Amino acid sequence: MAAPIAFEPPSIQKAWQAFLQHIPVVLVSWVGSIVLSLLAVLAYGLIIVAVSAIIGSSDAALGLGAVLAQLVQLPFSILASLLSVLLVAVPALYYERGEVVTISTAAQLLTGRWWRYVLAGLFFSLVTTIGFLLCILPGIAVALVTPVFVNRIFVTDMGIGEAFSQSFQVVYRSENGLSFVGLEVLTAIVAGLLALATCGLGGFVVIPMASFFLQNVAYQRGLLR
Repeated sequence: MAAPIAFEPPSIQKAWQAFLQHIPVVLVSWVGSIVLSLLAVLAYGLIIVAVSAIIGSSDAALGLGAVLAQLVQLPFSILASLLSVLLVAVPALYYERGEVVTISTAAQLLTGRWWRYVLAGLFFSLVTTIGFLLCILPGIAVALVTPVFVNRIFVTDMGIGEAFSQSFQVVYRSENGLSFVGLEVLTAIVAGLLALATCGLGGFVVIPMASFFLQNVAYQRGLLR
């Protein structure tokens, strides 16, 4: 059973207060994921240059370089993804436990079952990609399940497939599911406009706030329990 604060009426003020309480872990998530992403790009470029310098610039050499570069950058990309998903996982844990999530708590969480989170991320990315390839709209429908799916992965022990199936059902088949989707889309639009108006800087605040707000909404409307 989630903490009592999860079922309180959501508001922008409450999302703001929750964000302020979690600035350290949010900052680590943002900075860490950005740095690791840049390192992944740098590693990719260096491998390509090194292979070209050693073997040459033939098509075969470039192909080999691309494969090696992708293998080298893979750990950086995985770590960046794990840190970035904290922007959704931290709000989920906060409302589930009713306690502020510290940096140490987040670190223990990621290192404890990192394989589960990596597999869940790969599964969700694959399903979303297939959805976009089919006709875009299915991909959007899957992407809108993200808040509930991440919650189920981080706060429960259910299997990845079961977590996705349950998340999809509560979002699109429950009484308040479609209203949650509408609010999710509206929140994304507002957050996007605010980030755009501030040259991206506002995104560092409004995106975590949106995550806290939507988790609160999902609990309060019965999508999460």
